[in-house]
Amino acid sequence: MAFKQLIVAAILVLVGFAGALGLGAQNKPAASKVQQATPDPTAALPHDKHDGLTILADPYVDKARSKEKFGKANPLEVGVLPVEVFLRNETDHPIQVNINTIQLEVHLRSGKRQDIDWLSPEDVAGLIAHPGGAAPSQRRVAGIPLPTGDKKADKLAEILRPLTLDSDTVAPMRSLHGFLYFNVNHDPSLASTSVLYVPDVVAIPTNKALMFFEVPLGKPAEK
Repeated sequence: MAFKQLIVAAILVLVGFAGALGLGAQNKPAASKVQQATPDPTAALPHDKHDGLTILADPYVDKARSKEKFGKANPLEVGVLPVEVFLRNETDHPIQVNINTIQLEVHLRSGKRQDIDWLSPEDVAGLIAHPGGAAPSQRRVAGIPLPTGDKKADKLAEILRPLTLDSDTVAPMRSLHGFLYFNVNHDPSLASTSVLYVPDVVAIPTNKALMFFEVPLGKPAEK
């Protein structure tokens, strides 16, 4: 009889322990079971969106931030504004963006507007290597790196090329991003009144031209 009572007591202890474990699990907050989504760091960037394509722009107007990104090949040090451009295709077909025709529309304090073409990484590297020289007068074709014969400039260009937007076709449900460089004559504050203008976009394979995109750099994203 004593032996049976001992077994019953042991069973009751085990049942009570299991119940306590179940109660503890129920009291844990639900958030511990569900992994929270990582916030999108580009969500607050200015953008333009239509026809399934979103174009976002992030101007690097702070010298410390630009220095951290580019190191000794910092475009901002020679008056060139680096703008990181994001292309997001949310359709089921490729979209081609002619990056060679992208411009920065700068609205000057005088009320006038100036359209600025972007500089190639080789051109920016030349300005950094020889800051006292004249700005490049001829644009290079994107994606075609040409040696300059200037070892110092070529080394700087090697830093800039991997960071530069050099592809123009965005695959379905994919995205591209990279930097474009605009000579703002040492006045990065112009970014607050400037617009990134993207005029030539087509859907593939229909070659249907999409309406142009305009991204006001000083305008926060709408919530």
